[in-house]
Amino acid sequence: MPTPPPRPTPEHEGDRLQKVLARAGLASRRASEELIAEGRVRVNGEVAELGRRIDPEHDLVTVDGVPVPVAPGLVHYLLNKPAGVVTTAADPQGRPVVVALVPDEPRVFPVGRLDADTEGLLLLTNDGGFAHRLTHPSYGVDKEYLAEVEGDPGRAALRTLREGVDLEDGRTAPARVTPVSPGVLRLVISEGRNRQVRRMCAAVGHPVRRLVRTRIGPLADRRLPPGEWRPLTPDEVRSLEA
Repeated sequence: MPTPPPRPTPEHEGDRLQKVLARAGLASRRASEELIAEGRVRVNGEVAELGRRIDPEHDLVTVDGVPVPVAPGLVHYLLNKPAGVVTTAADPQGRPVVVALVPDEPRVFPVGRLDADTEGLLLLTNDGGFAHRLTHPSYGVDKEYLAEVEGDPGRAALRTLREGVDLEDGRTAPARVTPVSPGVLRLVISEGRNRQVRRMCAAVGHPVRRLVRTRIGPLADRRLPPGEWRPLTPDEVRSLEA
């Protein structure tokens, strides 16, 4: 059964749109009023007018076509995952899990997955729409990795990685690959297959010794220590949803 459209909020109910936008960190209330007056804000697909009231729990708000997370209580965390930590909420083997590295409340879940041995940037949130947009294949969000591999890949191996590698679940999409130093590669992929970078490198004869995710879409943070997290800024959330 198709999902019903959002329920329109009666004009006399809900919160004023400019107040909701300011509370979400989009802009000041005055600047939010200007965005509305310029016709850049839509509610459930319709151009909003000044004075519009909305229900943040149910109404879909976009600015310049980009969804704005306005529901109260939504959080978006960036974690620098250490090696040995599992990207799940619980582990039957008793290994440490990523959700134990961020606040207990509100309850969040990881966006995508890094295998236990892989380090680097991971997003956690309680915003289902945000997670869906980042993980759905049609959006093709780039992820950048630094891979320390066995040996020093030559031209043939680099060409195969760039053109697509034949794996047991099909050929990969072309990757952007740059040698950084002997035995170290920077790879950018837009797919999200299980252990994809490790399998690609192994398939061309250069198994991964160490793997670190350094960027998700436009988001990177070299100053975030392993095991530490921070909330995303409103601008960062919008940049990932654009």
